[in-house]
Amino acid sequence: MYKTTILLLIILFAFQINAQEKESPSPILFILDGSGSMWGQLQGKTKKEIAADVLSTAVNNLPENQYIGLIAYGHRVKGDCDDIEFLADLKNNSKDKITKVVNEINPLGRTPLARSATLAINSLRESKTKATIILITDGIESCDGNICDVVTQAKADGIEFKLHIVGFGLKDDETEQLKCAAQAGDGQYYDAADAGGLSEGLTEATTATIDEPDVNFSIYAFKNGQPVDAMVRAHDNDGNRQPIIVRTYKDTAYAFLPPGNYNLEVKPLEGSDVDAITIDGVQSKEGNIVHKTVSFDGSKVQVTATNNGEGWDATVSIYNTATGKRTSQTRTYGKTQTMEINPGTYDITFKALVIKGIQTEHTFENVEVKAGESITLEHNFESGVVHITTLNNGEGWDATIKIYDSGTGQHIAAARTYKKSSELEVSPGTYDIQVKALKMNGLATEFTMKNVEVKAGETNKVEHNFKTGIANLGVSENGTLVDCTVSIVDEATGSSIAGARSYTSSNSNPRPFVLNPGNYKVKLRGRKNGKDTIKEFSITVEEGESFTKMYEW
Repeated sequence: MYKTTILLLIILFAFQINAQEKESPSPILFILDGSGSMWGQLQGKTKKEIAADVLSTAVNNLPENQYIGLIAYGHRVKGDCDDIEFLADLKNNSKDKITKVVNEINPLGRTPLARSATLAINSLRESKTKATIILITDGIESCDGNICDVVTQAKADGIEFKLHIVGFGLKDDETEQLKCAAQAGDGQYYDAADAGGLSEGLTEATTATIDEPDVNFSIYAFKNGQPVDAMVRAHDNDGNRQPIIVRTYKDTAYAFLPPGNYNLEVKPLEGSDVDAITIDGVQSKEGNIVHKTVSFDGSKVQVTATNNGEGWDATVSIYNTATGKRTSQTRTYGKTQTMEINPGTYDITFKALVIKGIQTEHTFENVEVKAGESITLEHNFESGVVHITTLNNGEGWDATIKIYDSGTGQHIAAARTYKKSSELEVSPGTYDIQVKALKMNGLATEFTMKNVEVKAGETNKVEHNFKTGIANLGVSENGTLVDCTVSIVDEATGSSIAGARSYTSSNSNPRPFVLNPGNYKVKLRGRKNGKDTIKEFSITVEEGESFTKMYEW
């Protein structure tokens, strides 16, 4: 009786151990890039730091009874294609260990993808274990291997594994071999351009394990005949489970949908102003395979902007009439542009670029756009050219230009001549043009031309010649330059005209003053014999003349 009881206990204990082993999910084996390129930066952090943070988070989100292995390559020796190491074997169930070793990795070497995959697969072959392998790499093979060939041969040998690959910051032309390997390994290739993409890819990869049932759902999204990267969320209508999320990555995406009724939300992640599309009532049944193809071809609006009948650059904004929100915007660059939007009613605003004035915008209101329809909108703006030249004694002179609407006084445009002519494209109307000379002093340094009429297609040439002379004023005492402040006042009006400081450098003493012709009073203020002293004298400035006056202090 005693022996029988002991035997029963042993059998029961063995059964419990066996049951616990069966309840544990198959191991997940990470292969982490430790090559030198992981020191590269994205969004202000190294790819090594981003990978360590994201991988640690993904590991901590795994079930408590999950076994987690880790292989790293390129982390110990620079230039060694055999620098590949098991940092945690397939029997490891410590998440802290993974987090610790990942943070301690020091990227150095090369990218032996095929050899790393071979080490991972051979460990499964020897232990007769099935597992999910997840490779994270920021580079392509650099050791003359072909990971796709390695994975294909391992599958042919009957090794049980699923391989997912996350390409971290790779270019499109670098992914062919990786996509081939993921497909051969019954897994997915995930493209991660930043930390968010890496997190998203690892979340999907760690849930789509080898223990998951075979896929029974696939989806493909396109726009204008080209594949589109789209996010797909399958919402369980019964509300019993969290949404199942997959991403197409410009290819067909696969998932397992437990039996039930789903609504699919499919959102384009690139190149379209079309909103997410919802597909209702997708039925998943045992033994059935469901495929959906989604088109993001929206309604098309062709827009053309012209000015005086010629192609013109303009911005075109489309606003939802009901919400007032802008749904799309483009720029014409003088050509016809095509915009894609959802069916609906819109206000479409053209805004001309370069043209100044009060007629630079036009809105087509309550434009109805029907599904699959293509409509054409064209607006012709009108403008004339104001050509402004500023002179000083017949020579080109720098001046600022301001244009105001004559009727309302509204400021329309501004420019600067830079000793040359300035041209402004202005909508037809009547304008006041204010010209202000720079580096010139006096009561006649500004001039306003009133009621200048601008007509479409015509050029108005406006020229103004300022008149000045130059007074070079300085201060000296017994042949030594004296530092004083110099103030100039118009004698007739008492208006302050100009001011400066002489200093004691020949570069500024005497100092030139460009003045309108007239009579001026010059006031000098400085120190003499330790006391503040003021001296005054008068000067006369003649048009086109230059003279020098050195006052003896």
